Amino acid sequence: MYLEFYKLHEHPFQLTPDSDFLYMSESHARAKAYMDYTIWNRDGFVVVTGEIGAGKTTLLQKLLSEFDDTAAVAKIYQTQLDEIQFLQAVLVEFGLSPFNASKVELMDMLSTFLIDSFLQSKQLVLIVDEAQNLSPKVLEEIRMLSGLETQKEKILHVILVGQPELNEILDSPEMEQLLQRVRLRCHISALSDRETRDYVYHRLRVAGAGDRLLFDADVLPMVYEYTGGIPRLINVLCDMALTCAFTDRTPTVTVGSLKTAIGELQWKPYSERVKARVRLQKASGKNRELRHLIEENSKRLSDLTERLGRLNEITPLLSNIANGISTIERTLGRIAVSRNPAMNQKAAGPGPQKKGSQKSL
Repeated sequence: MYLEFYKLHEHPFQLTPDSDFLYMSESHARAKAYMDYTIWNRDGFVVVTGEIGAGKTTLLQKLLSEFDDTAAVAKIYQTQLDEIQFLQAVLVEFGLSPFNASKVELMDMLSTFLIDSFLQSKQLVLIVDEAQNLSPKVLEEIRMLSGLETQKEKILHVILVGQPELNEILDSPEMEQLLQRVRLRCHISALSDRETRDYVYHRLRVAGAGDRLLFDADVLPMVYEYTGGIPRLINVLCDMALTCAFTDRTPTVTVGSLKTAIGELQWKPYSERVKARVRLQKASGKNRELRHLIEENSKRLSDLTERLGRLNEITPLLSNIANGISTIERTLGRIAVSRNPAMNQKAAGPGPQKKGSQKSL
């Protein structure tokens, strides 16, 4: 839409993870160095975390673009899988057909492939994006796979990438064995004010702007204020700002253009949005607790109602049993009296006395 007007050959702020546009901030560069070290030094396991939109997937695309034919890479982006599905997905990524196989067969197939490939001097890499969604059972399978090694080297190199919740999962007591396998951990933080400015200029240069400053200098601090330095949010806001500036036929993005873009997006400053999200999460947490309490008590009430219903069903039966017992008691009483004359006499009461039976005083 605005490419010809601003003499650009590509959209500078597209949301797809294009490694050609990757801006290496300090934390991005550190994460990339950790991944390179882990793979090329055959050193096992690295975990990279970052907020939503921090550029984790773009960084992975950059890493993947650097592999050659000596590397065999399994990339898992769909992580809502059970352990069988996960093993199947890994084998498919390695070019095998694992369907209709049991778990034991899947493990044997994967182990055989990894060892054979290692003996052919292949670099074997497992990359899992959105790893915070992995179940404990799948994480245990990854731990087992990461244990394949020779006396000197790891056979499979594992890179787990995910949102900050992944750190909470790994730090839980249940994940102690997996955590001990992790060689390096890195968190990709949001860009600073300076890095946000450099990020915008970098993407414009790659898109064909050269040294032309299409964003006025006083616009960029506002970009940081409303995006918090999150690359994906920067892309959304800057693309909208260029569109608004093009609509007004202004040669650069001005503060007015940016304010129009912010209004179109209905954004508040990033810090305010974060505070609102935190409040919402707290309220949501309380609501979840309340819902859980209601559900728990509803279940108890349902169980009690069911038990009372069963009692109501057996009340007539109990009444019949009680009447039957009373009848049996009366019958047994009559039988006992008829068989015991003394009891029979006692039951009949004392008879009339004969005359003269009493001694005179």
